[in-house]
Amino acid sequence: MNKYSQITEYLEHFLDNEVRKTGIQNVVVGLSGGLDSAVVAVLAQRVFKENLLCVKMPSHYSSQSSLDDAEELCRDFNLRSETASIEPMLMAYEKMNPNMNNLRKGNFSSRMRMATLFDISARENALVLGTSNKSELMLGYGTLYGDLASAVNPIGDLYKSEVFEFARYLGVSKSIIEKPPSADLWDGQSDESDLGYTYAQLDEVMKLYVEQRLSRDAIVALGFEAKMIDMIIERIFRNHFKRKMPIIAKLTSRTINHDFNYPRDIRL
Repeated sequence: MNKYSQITEYLEHFLDNEVRKTGIQNVVVGLSGGLDSAVVAVLAQRVFKENLLCVKMPSHYSSQSSLDDAEELCRDFNLRSETASIEPMLMAYEKMNPNMNNLRKGNFSSRMRMATLFDISARENALVLGTSNKSELMLGYGTLYGDLASAVNPIGDLYKSEVFEFARYLGVSKSIIEKPPSADLWDGQSDESDLGYTYAQLDEVMKLYVEQRLSRDAIVALGFEAKMIDMIIERIFRNHFKRKMPIIAKLTSRTINHDFNYPRDIRL
């Protein structure tokens, strides 16, 4: 059996099982026209059919190619969708804060999209599916309470380079797979430009460090650039807080996330 055939089967079961545990039948996905959201949307459609709603949330920073790719994906896979532009909210806030740098603009855009998506999920009585991959999560390349927020994330244990391969297996269009990864958070924004390396380069080192647990020196000895390795290790540890619930100061004998740790699917 093909690797991605097995992954598809497992993730379909994972999504069906985790969503059903909550008693909710509907799911929503924020559809950007990019790779990660396309993979999650196609995967979710296989499981939830008409109970999936894809939400496109463009702004004045969204590229036309992303808008076109999102529309094409919806046509190709018969995805139920709607558009909820964040442009009015974003422009109003930028008008009040004319000196915002790109980081602030990007974070605010991401949080406006997630606020919109969670509101629509409340309207639809649905769960929000996450679209952050393992590369982004390990490097902290995401916005806390923005694109990192979700109820269930099916691709959080797949590196970006694996998501590319998975997209090909699922039949996602070449226009989505082959374009440079970008969240369209500001004009000309590019993931790999921000990070300084390609995902292929980063993933190769992260697999050695995270999965095989090789030391920094052992990875350097294999011929990888020390500067890149140091950057990866620093980002992994510096951004660990993004991968966890907010830490709570322990004052009692049963503190949430310390001693009070029931499984999420507990039944009375």
